[in-house]
Formats: sequence, C-alpha cells, structure tokens
Amino acid sequence: MSKQNIFIIMLLFSIVMGCKKEANQVAESTTNKKGLKSKKVVYQVFTRLFGNTNTTNKPWGTIEENGVGKFNDFTDKALREIKDLGVTHIWYTGVPHHGVITDYTEYGISNDDPDVVKGRAGSPYAVKDYYNVNPDLAENPQHRLEEFKALIKRSHNAGLKVIIDIVPNHVARNYQSLTNPNGVEDFGVSDDKTVVYHVNNNFYYNTNEAFKVPNWEHGYSPLGDETHPLEDGEFDEVPAKWTGNGSRLSQPKMNDWYETVKINYGISPDGRKDFDTLPNGFENEDYKKHFQFWQDKTVPNSWTKFKNIALYWIDMGVDGFRYDMAEMVPVEFWSYMNSAIKMKNPNAFLLAEVYNPTLYRAYIHKGKMDYLYDKVQLYDTIKSVMQGRGKTDYIPAIIDDLKDIEHQMLHFLENHDEQRIASPDFAGSAQIGKPAMVVSATISTSPTMIYFGQEVGEDGSEDAGFGKPTRTSIFDYIGVPAHQRWMNNKQFDGGQLTDEEKALRDFYKRLLNFTITSSALTDKYEDIHWYNRKHTSGYNDKVLSFVRWSATEKLIIISNFDAKSSYSFNLKIPKNIIESWNLSEANYKVEDQLYNQFSTNLMIEEDHATININVDALESFILKIK
Repeated sequence: MSKQNIFIIMLLFSIVMGCKKEANQVAESTTNKKGLKSKKVVYQVFTRLFGNTNTTNKPWGTIEENGVGKFNDFTDKALREIKDLGVTHIWYTGVPHHGVITDYTEYGISNDDPDVVKGRAGSPYAVKDYYNVNPDLAENPQHRLEEFKALIKRSHNAGLKVIIDIVPNHVARNYQSLTNPNGVEDFGVSDDKTVVYHVNNNFYYNTNEAFKVPNWEHGYSPLGDETHPLEDGEFDEVPAKWTGNGSRLSQPKMNDWYETVKINYGISPDGRKDFDTLPNGFENEDYKKHFQFWQDKTVPNSWTKFKNIALYWIDMGVDGFRYDMAEMVPVEFWSYMNSAIKMKNPNAFLLAEVYNPTLYRAYIHKGKMDYLYDKVQLYDTIKSVMQGRGKTDYIPAIIDDLKDIEHQMLHFLENHDEQRIASPDFAGSAQIGKPAMVVSATISTSPTMIYFGQEVGEDGSEDAGFGKPTRTSIFDYIGVPAHQRWMNNKQFDGGQLTDEEKALRDFYKRLLNFTITSSALTDKYEDIHWYNRKHTSGYNDKVLSFVRWSATEKLIIISNFDAKSSYSFNLKIPKNIIESWNLSEANYKVEDQLYNQFSTNLMIEEDHATININVDALESFILKIK
C-alpha cells in the first residue's frame, strides 16, 4: 500500500472518529448540559443540639441542666432517616473545638474565660483548636477525635457526604491547640509582636496596648445572673490583637466579634497585598492550573497554616467544607487553598459564605469555590414574598441575573444565621414555607440546603440565654422542641410529632427526593411567569411559574405564595417552549409529581399551549408531561 493511500485512510479514520466524538459530545450535552447526574441536597445540623432529649430549656442553663447532644446520637437509624429525607450531604455545624464554659481541665483542656466567650456553650465560629473537636460532643472527651472519625464512617456508610466548618477569617481569642501534628505551630507563636503588621504574622497587633473587655450594655452579663470565677471583666492579652470583624480597637465594642481575633493574610493595614496575584485570564483556568501556579510562590504563613488544616480534615475523610465569611479573606488565598484541596479530592464540596454580589464571580472562578450562598438576592426576595411584602415578579430577574453562575448559587430558606420560617418575626407558620421551598429547590441546578428541624416546623422560640427567640441558638445548651418530637427519645421515627408536623415532613421528603432524581432539574430552565402576567387573566404577583426540561423529562412548576386565597387560570406555555419540546399532538396529559393526586391536560393551540389550573392557598404543583 502506498504512503498516499495510507495517509488517506488515516485521514478518513480521524474524520470518522472526530465526528463520532463530536456526536457523543452533542448527545451528552443534549442529555444534560451541566453534566450532572442529580441535584445535591445539604442537611445542615447543629451537632450539639441534634441528639439532645432534655426539655428543661433554662436560659443560660448548664450542660447538666439543659443537656447536650453527642456524636453518638447520630446512629445508623438517625442517619438513614436523614438520607431517606432526600439528602446527599450532611453539614455537621460546630465540630472544630471552640471556646466553651464547661470545665474540661481533667482532659488537659484549659478553661475559657466567659468575658471572651459568647453564651455558655460558646460560638462555633470562635475556634480554639483546629486539630481537634468540641469536647461537648464526645461521650469520652479524651477520645473525642476517635468518636468523630467513627461518625464520618457511619455517615459514609449511610450514603452521606460529610461537610464541616472552616472559619478562615478569625480564631478564638484564646486559641490553643493541644493536638497539633508534628511540626505544626500554633497561630501567633512566632509572630513579631513589636509591630502592627508583618506579612508572616498571623495576627495584627496594637503594640504597647492591652486588650480590654467590651463595656457591657443593656444589662448584659456573661452567663446571665451566674457569677463565674473567671468572669471579672478582664482578659490578659498584651499586646492587643485586632478583632475578628476587623475592629482595630484594643477595647472592641459589645457588638463586635470580641471573642475572636482577625487572621492576617498578608494584607497590610493600608490595604497593600504582600503576595502574588493571579494573572489576567486565570479565572478561566481549572484548579490544576491554579495549584501549579502557587508551587513556586512564597505565600504568607497564615495561608500555609489554613491549607494544612483543610488537608488534615480531608485526609481524615471529611468530604468538604463550609467557609465562614469567605469574602473577608483575599480571593488569592482561596485559589491557593481550594486548588490544593481539589488535588487531594476533586469531588470535595466547597461552600462559601459570600454576601456581596459583586464578588460572586471572582470567588467562584478565581477562588475556585464550588458554591456560594444565594442570600442577598434569592433568599431575601423570597422571604419578602413569604411575608406578604414582596412580589413574585422580582424572582425571574434574579435568576436571569445569575444565569451564568446559577449552578454555584446554593439555595436555602433556613440556616443557623437566619430566623426560623415558623417564628413570628419571619412567617409565623411553617406552612408558608412550602411554596417557597418548591421554588427554591426546583428553579435552578444548584444544591438545596435545609436546616435540621425545618422539615418539622421548628419555630426557634426558646430564650436560650445569649441566643434569643426566632433563631435556634448556636451559643447555648438548649433543646429543640419540634425536632425532639421527631427524635422521639432517640428512636428517630417521628413518634411524637403532631399530624401537621408529620404532614410537613412528608412534604419535604417528597420534594427533596424528587429533586435528586429529576433529570430536568439538572438541565434547562425558562421563565413563563412574565408571559402569563401579560397574557393570563387571574394570574398575579402571588403566583410563580417556570418550566424545567431535559431530553427525557418536561416539567411545569407552579407555586401559590398566597396564604389566604386560591386561584384559577389557564396557564399558558409560550410557542417557543412548545417547539423546543417538540410537542405536536393536540393535547398531552400532565400529572403532579409531589402528591400524584392531580392530573390535567396540556392543550396545544396555535401560538401557545394551555393548562387549566386551580391552585389552593400555599399549594404548588410539579407537573410532568406524559
């Protein structure tokens, strides 16, 4: 055979294989443009509170009075019930060892000063030891790390990925690790405390000034009415360090994060960055390129410390992190740390708290975050609709504004920072959350998050001490009543729930399980709300509708946020969607996927399709075209 013939054969072969590869890529993108198998659902649980069966709930109550939950309360049965709710990831909030008032000196743990601890149980965001876990959570505090490792294993056996907190912006004012790996030095040990700032100092200092405890206001006293031996209005810290929220005062204000100190990431007091920045266009590079970029760079000492902390937990089996107040830390650091994490575990789940929409894309693309909270846009808008102040008209514009990063914007209606839906200051009823939950969970490809107790209507009404009603306290030893009724003395079977609470949990279970099995929810979206606002009589700003579809599933989603009124209208589907769906017959049957008790017909007309809808107050439909 001549070289020319061989060349022609090879050329034809490469063309055929190239066409085949292109065809496969087209087929894959048609099936799922995001390349997703299913949506993710995160169950946030405040670890200290989950298994507590004590119902005393005395304000400022001690661990003996009010009780505390343990790692071991997450039994195989409990984890299976969480998994069966429709959950893929569990975020154990409050795991790293933070300041607490309970005395653990017999285990070699120093006591914490109430003057720089918020609440009796302490804030989970004032971490005292990043290489160990909260002793409150262990049956045997001496073996607390082993008990957490066992929980990781049980969680994995239940089919759940494990997320914990990392708080990079600040640490407890009394940081002291007892279990550092060999060669790992505590924060601040080698700092030059004679200067305000040095690139490799872990903290910022007010040289020649001593820290002073804030002046308490409005009758506040640490631990309420109790007198504690260490509660004397003083805390020995010379020189004074800057406070976690950025306050440079040696005596921070009461509303500052006075229990924490700010970490120095190599940014001088005048804002100069003493580290390399990412080249232009690097936001388009993958984590491997980011990792490689940092290999020959000198980075501030704090960067290395936090990277090593993250990799320590990844090596232990943790599957991801929720980063507290990530926007207070430079985006270059996140490129450095997240790329190192992804090199260890490409599937690590990295969720960040970022509230400034102008920073979203930088922290996703440059910082290599997987997900950010969609708080100031979707959550705040949906909350206003639930409270009867806002209009559903605002929601489609938000989705459109975030369409290039919609997959990265995690949705929620509750978390530890936010008011409980059922609290009077939010909605006053967990039922009002149902249409909002349908919208939040189905309007994008992004993960959904719920907070433990949300699924049974917890109202956060306890006056816990430092923590006040409307939010379940993260600072105190407290019981969580509706959740405790589901827990049913650790049988985890809902045996004490009211009929209304059982029905609410059934709703969440139906919804969340649908979201993690639906191919349409991992693929295409289009708004039909504004089309119906313009063309449909009886359709109003208390209702929201949109469509989701994939190659194998077509959904029409309608939610009525009105708590008092039901509505009837002929919902219209625009012609362009009908054409995208390749619908050609005169009518199609549609069936609700939530309760399977409603079916109707989609009628194809000349320039649109119509469905007759009767939707009750707070009712939602997920209609699937058969």
